[in-house]
Amino acid sequence: MKRLSILGSTGSIGTQCLDVARWHGFEVVALGAGRNAELLVAQAREFKPRVVACVPEVAAAVRAGLPAGTRLVTGQAGLEEAAAADADVTVAALPGLAGLAPTAAALRAGRHVALANKEAMVVAGPLVWALARSTGARITPVDSEHSALFQSLVGEDMRRVASLVLTASGGPFREGPADLSTVTPAQALAHPNWTMGKKVTIDSATLFNKGLEVLEAHFLFEVPLAAIEVVVHPQSLVHGLVRYVDGSIKAQVGPHDMRLPIQYALSAPDRLPTPLAALPLEGTWTFAEPDHARFPSLRLAYRAGELGGLAPIYLNAADEVAVSAFLEGRIGFDAIPRVLEAVLAAAPAGELAWDAIPAADADARSLARNVAGLAGG
Repeated sequence: MKRLSILGSTGSIGTQCLDVARWHGFEVVALGAGRNAELLVAQAREFKPRVVACVPEVAAAVRAGLPAGTRLVTGQAGLEEAAAADADVTVAALPGLAGLAPTAAALRAGRHVALANKEAMVVAGPLVWALARSTGARITPVDSEHSALFQSLVGEDMRRVASLVLTASGGPFREGPADLSTVTPAQALAHPNWTMGKKVTIDSATLFNKGLEVLEAHFLFEVPLAAIEVVVHPQSLVHGLVRYVDGSIKAQVGPHDMRLPIQYALSAPDRLPTPLAALPLEGTWTFAEPDHARFPSLRLAYRAGELGGLAPIYLNAADEVAVSAFLEGRIGFDAIPRVLEAVLAAAPAGELAWDAIPAADADARSLARNVAGLAGG
């Protein structure tokens, strides 16, 4: 029976991870979340973890509802303690750059990390791998696309890989409207295939999420950016493909259910049974090139990867600011890539280091607020 620490337990990935825990009777030894006190308490009462972490603002409400034997820790230090808890797998599913420090804490403790926080690999990939290798920690991907690549690479020699292919649904605006400036948050949040958190859903609509996945694949699998392709596959059933030097292609296919890649990240290389219905092999599957003119954020992610150093930090921070502003109705949908482009153009050259990340992130957020015309820039 596996013991799990789940960071981001009240979010989309976290709640689905708990579904997998229910399927197999896994023990949950730690939970970490943000402000959703009610759901966090319900999870703690069901799974009775040893440690629960939350933000200080909701600590009183969480503490009042915890079962006997569960200890409450708060703030950044609390999340890092939960991340490093004595577990077989730490699920790193806290969104945004806020998930980097707890992920690092888990790796520093030598834990197997099931990585759902793509930003950790995007902004600090070489540092994350150096830390993991120094402690013998293991990293397995949770994202459906990276899980597909991971599964398609099992037993293969990376020297025989020609390229990695990430599939994109194309989001809700693949075919219209022509004028993306009219798009509302409600429209952008209506993803055709997947149920995800708000940030990742908006990123999917701009195709920036695919750009983050390109950077994540670049660092996670340590392959050149030129060897990473993106194809639009509206059916979202082929999650990723690997081209080999002999012309063969291996692909991973599955339903629109994140619990499958989550389960594989927890159990790989084992495959555990699930209660899900088998995927029917029917219908037409299509593939097409992404429209870089309509969705420039994808191209900007490649550019940030080419620049390297601090550039991915600046791009990631700019997107967090821009997406938040769009969801609040303060900028238009089409302004998101303009903010990203301006901030990336202003990103300074600099060597990536752990102590350089906070300042770079703060500077990028300030730049993004200024570019977006937000108060308090």
